[in-house]
Amino acid sequence: MNTSVDVRQFAMERARPAAASPQRRRPRLATYLVPAMVIFGFVGMLGWAARDRFLPVTPVTVVPVIVSRAEVQQAGTPLFKAAGWIEPRPTAVLATALTDGVVDELLVVEGQSVEKGQAVAKLISADRRLALEQAKATLLVHDKEVASAESDLRSAKLRFDQPLHLEAALADAQSSLAETEAALAKLPFQIDAAQANSAFAEKRLGLRRKAADSIAESLIQESERNYAAAKSELQQLEDQQPRLKKQVDAIERKRETAAQQLKLRIEESAKVAESEARLKSSEARRNQATLAVEQAQLDLDRTVVRAPISGRVLQLVAPPGTHVASVGVSPQGSSTIVRLYDPRMLQVRADVRLEDVLFVQPGQEVQLETPSSKTPLRGTVLQATSTANIQKNTLEVKVAIIEPPPTVTPEMLVTATFIAPPQPEQPGSAQQDRLLVPRSLVEKAAETSTVWTVDATNAARRRSIRLGSAGTDALVEVVEGLSPTDKLIVSGRERLTEGERVVVTGDDPSLGIGKGT
Repeated sequence: MNTSVDVRQFAMERARPAAASPQRRRPRLATYLVPAMVIFGFVGMLGWAARDRFLPVTPVTVVPVIVSRAEVQQAGTPLFKAAGWIEPRPTAVLATALTDGVVDELLVVEGQSVEKGQAVAKLISADRRLALEQAKATLLVHDKEVASAESDLRSAKLRFDQPLHLEAALADAQSSLAETEAALAKLPFQIDAAQANSAFAEKRLGLRRKAADSIAESLIQESERNYAAAKSELQQLEDQQPRLKKQVDAIERKRETAAQQLKLRIEESAKVAESEARLKSSEARRNQATLAVEQAQLDLDRTVVRAPISGRVLQLVAPPGTHVASVGVSPQGSSTIVRLYDPRMLQVRADVRLEDVLFVQPGQEVQLETPSSKTPLRGTVLQATSTANIQKNTLEVKVAIIEPPPTVTPEMLVTATFIAPPQPEQPGSAQQDRLLVPRSLVEKAAETSTVWTVDATNAARRRSIRLGSAGTDALVEVVEGLSPTDKLIVSGRERLTEGERVVVTGDDPSLGIGKGT
């Protein structure tokens, strides 16, 4: 038996391994592009998340939409209560100093009743009295000046109306002219007489010279002197004629001048005008002195501070020794000495929750409770103010007190119960949520009303809304276009554009309403 085994029979033929092909290399683009895209995507996500830090945004403040639930109540039933305090209506009245000074004495106490014009305080007045006496003395001096000016004016007018000095000058000129003309008229006769005397003296001298042997020498000399005197007199008369003519002309001009002066009275007119001007100047200075006396008297009177109304003293503001300044030139309050109020004119300033504001109407009945009165007081709503408190979520409402009793005074705390006013008949008593927004945030163009809001992406959006009829002076109802979760932009909306990115810096403390009283 053949036991040998051929192992080759069990051999299997295998395919030869193919030659190893060269490894294919990755593209370089794929090597760098994919990581770069991943990195850029991550950076882009970071930039988008931090875009508010790098892109310019507008800071704004916001307020929420006020949601109020309105329910129709039967007239006369209580609607809600609000805490408040009593104050003068419309405000306290200030008794102020009308002049600078120091308080010397207070004449009233807090709570005291006073009448209008009653003295409530006195200022130190010694300097005012001295100023008044000085002003009176100055006025007396100016009175004397006016009297002197009036006397001068009367004299000037009398001199103008009765110019005796001019008439005397004219009469003197006329007299001189008449005398000169008379002398000139007599001059020819005097010349003729002088010529005759000269001829007689000459003839007599000639005769005596012929009889010189028979007469004394002294007689001849006498005749010579007489002849010389006659000739001299004749010569003087002949020389006097032209001078007299010149004198007549000069005196004639003088007479004409005097007549013209009498007619025109230039100097006298100027004197009257000068006296009138002086009188007016003196009167003006006297008027100034009179005003100074009145001002000094007024300053002295104002050292007594008087009550401007009939009422009751609320507060003594300035104790004795306090320096006060006059109204208009002093900081607010530094001229106030006493605060007064009219006990018949009181009001309550109640803090009403914003959700209850829609129930408030002018003239609405209010019951007021205070520990100082055994029975509730009656009041009526005056108006809702524009003073809102965002921390307490309230709006101040003024309520007039009807016939307040003497025990009720300002600063007392009260509880105000607002009574439902008569309402139009409506089926059922359905409740509905009302949305309220500040009126100051509503922008109106033509027939469209809009407000600015902030959306979920912090972008500014202008929303068109439709307004309802409910609301107050500060708030208005929105019936369409807003939701209770919307945020209204208050500050910074003036330059916003649609879709502009904004950053909310916080809630606006005034609810978008200007503060008032």
